[in-house]
Amino acid sequence: TRLTNGYANHPVCSPSRAALMTGRYPHRFGFEHNSGSPARTSPKFGIPLDEPVIAERLKAQGYATGMFGKWHVGFRPELQPTARGFDAFYGHLNGAHAYTPQGMSERRQRSSILRGTEPAPMPDHLTQTLGAEAVRFIDSNRGGPFFVYLPFNAVHSPMDTTPAYEARFAQVADPTHRKHLAMLAALDDAVGEVVGAVRRNGLQNRTLIVFASDNGGPTQETTSSNAPLSGVKGTMREGGIRVPYSLTWPGVVPAGRTFAGVASGFDITATALAAAGAPATGPALDGVDLTPYLRGQRKGDPHAELFWRSGQAGAVRSGKWKMVLRGQNTALYDLSRDPAEANDLMLKEPAQAARLAERFRLWSAQMQPPRWIRNEGPDDDG
Repeated sequence: TRLTNGYANHPVCSPSRAALMTGRYPHRFGFEHNSGSPARTSPKFGIPLDEPVIAERLKAQGYATGMFGKWHVGFRPELQPTARGFDAFYGHLNGAHAYTPQGMSERRQRSSILRGTEPAPMPDHLTQTLGAEAVRFIDSNRGGPFFVYLPFNAVHSPMDTTPAYEARFAQVADPTHRKHLAMLAALDDAVGEVVGAVRRNGLQNRTLIVFASDNGGPTQETTSSNAPLSGVKGTMREGGIRVPYSLTWPGVVPAGRTFAGVASGFDITATALAAAGAPATGPALDGVDLTPYLRGQRKGDPHAELFWRSGQAGAVRSGKWKMVLRGQNTALYDLSRDPAEANDLMLKEPAQAARLAERFRLWSAQMQPPRWIRNEGPDDDG
């Protein structure tokens, strides 16, 4: 089932991932900004230890837990994956990483790939290797319940790929776009290998597979397109936060369907925990189990309202209405008629504008202030 009104919980990657890991608005625990580079970030950066993450919850249910890819929700030893419920980890803690040894050399960077907590050599192609690590984990744990978190860093910058993948798109003149397509093709191939492993082991009817993104594409940086939506990564417009995603689970999630209800990243967490029978202990989730909505057992939107906040910028979606808040540039849109957010209705719909502004104010007042700000620097990793 494709969720066409799926949203990330933040327009940049790190807070969005914090929402996915906890099933909660990251603002509830002060996680409102990206980190910047590990060397420059605040020591407060990360998901607090009193906020249980999905791996910890599933591990308590007897699941084997593996993570392969980009973490970006904590650098200190006690906040790293293997300290937060993951039995296996292969990937990087920071927000961006080269994909090939050549890419490392060109940028004069050192590899920050880890296996567990120990440095690991740079692979020939990181995207392929992340997929292979996930496949190995699935094969090794096929006899019992397992949870795989596979946050590929593709297609995040830097633009880096192998000659073989780039050769697939030799007809594309723009070198940046050519690399982007090559990086995307590698991601597609790796996802295919992972799904193939689930099927090869006869686990498809017992496995929920979710494919999603943590924010919209940064078009100028990567040539990614958010069309027909306006806006890019880092903005509160639909192109920055609306990221349709898909759920697959034969016999449970209907096949070949489109679901237009308003849903968000933390619903993935709630759905997975419900599927695993994890008890509703600890802080209350903001996400909801999507399964009854997808099966038609419950009607309407999973969320009557969704909220976003990033410093002085904010947004609220309520039914068909969306307000983007940024000082004097606050705007109101009817997404049912204007998904590209081309027509500001602030003056035509003052009652709706006042209602959404008040709803955002009340929600924001329940959240914590940011525990850090992104520490800008020449080596920021996005």
